[in-house]
Amino acid sequence: MKQNETKKTLSLKSMTKSSVWDIQENDVFRLWEGVEKDTDARDDLRHYQDIIRSAFLIEELSDDSEINRKRYEKQGYKVGQIRVDDSSSVTWAIKKKTITRITDLTYENIRHISAAKLVEVLERNFGGGWESIPQSIQDIIESAFDISTTTLPKDRLHKKGGMYEKKVNDGYEVLEVEKGSWVEAIFAKLKPESERPRMKFETKAENEEDDDADVEIVDDYNKPDEDDDDITEPNDDDITEENYSTMMELDETDPDEEAADMADYSDE
Repeated sequence: MKQNETKKTLSLKSMTKSSVWDIQENDVFRLWEGVEKDTDARDDLRHYQDIIRSAFLIEELSDDSEINRKRYEKQGYKVGQIRVDDSSSVTWAIKKKTITRITDLTYENIRHISAAKLVEVLERNFGGGWESIPQSIQDIIESAFDISTTTLPKDRLHKKGGMYEKKVNDGYEVLEVEKGSWVEAIFAKLKPESERPRMKFETKAENEEDDDADVEIVDDYNKPDEDDDDITEPNDDDITEENYSTMMELDETDPDEEAADMADYSDE
């Protein structure tokens, strides 16, 4: 419903390189018809074409024959005429650009794909995991998606109550990248649209109130230090390939029993 309302209110004069990703091929022809009735907009036709080209492939057909039209339509193009001035028109074959590779992602289109589509794109381009993606592409992705990763042994990744289960239950899409006997899981979830933070200026009266407020002194002399807390078992979410063996040793057991366990682990 919201998308349909956007299409109705959108015009070439208000369209941007981001909002143009909300429309389809037929909408381009419809919006262009509106320009023909707006004499002020005709002066910016080149500007509007540049915006449309940022999201669409456009071919200007010099051969307007039925055979040539059919050829483009078989390739997924929509073919139609647009008027460039009062006395002439041209035939356009247009097709929405597809996002299939990570290099297709831009700040303009990143919020116009779903988390499932993002995972599909990442899977098609993956090799070494999240860190193998160029930083510039990571920045684009993280501008619209909440991304988190974890690397665990295969048999621990899907442990009940672990990070994997929690993330999936929270609506994240996940991509698993195998790394030998370990698996890197990349979780992605579209961030909600957020309003720009507004600055709040304190008044003089508020400052005076704060200065006059009583200061409560807390006696924490006998409060245990954080270093005195008991050591707990490691959380699966904190285990990585680098610290896995170290995390295993946090569980203090009998020396002889520990040696036997380590011998069994080495045999595996």
